[in-house]
Amino acid sequence: MEPLLEIRGLRTHFASPRGPVKVLDGLDLSVERGKILGLVGESGSGKTVTAYSVLRLIRPPGRIVGGDVLFEGRNLLGLSESEMRSVRGREISMIFQDPRGFLDPVTRVGSLMREIHRTHESMSREEARRRSLEMLQAVGLPRPDRVLRAYPHELSGGMAQRVMIALSLASKPKLLIADEPTTALDVTIQIEIIR
Repeated sequence: MEPLLEIRGLRTHFASPRGPVKVLDGLDLSVERGKILGLVGESGSGKTVTAYSVLRLIRPPGRIVGGDVLFEGRNLLGLSESEMRSVRGREISMIFQDPRGFLDPVTRVGSLMREIHRTHESMSREEARRRSLEMLQAVGLPRPDRVLRAYPHELSGGMAQRVMIALSLASKPKLLIADEPTTALDVTIQIEIIR
């Protein structure tokens, strides 16, 4: 059985005045369906760059210079940007390390969640609202109805992180990439989220 995700010889470099910084230089790994893979390393060792490379979220001065990222046998590096957008969120989702950098500050949480449900699952507005409330409850947010009406800046760091987790799980992705998903949470909430 083929792996869900297989990375072969991935090379992601960043331009600098002294020449390319080879953050990833020939990375190989595979993730089987239903399995968990953890990347462990010191700060700056390329864990986040690996996640961003899989989703093709590397921005200049960085760029992927070689290798293959096969998801269910399809090379993600060969997809058009519109094809890649349909993969992100629906088939592969990511819990980012800093939710505030990825939550739209002028859009209410409920609108963000409804958009994901309606885009990826063709739900009615009411179904999307109900499902959003369920997801927020599942990640341990008290008064999810109030959270749906809130803007991201009105949430504590831990609440914003739990919203990010709920958003990432909303479309039931086949692959979930988590970049230090519990950093902003207290220990008891960390345990609940990991479960």
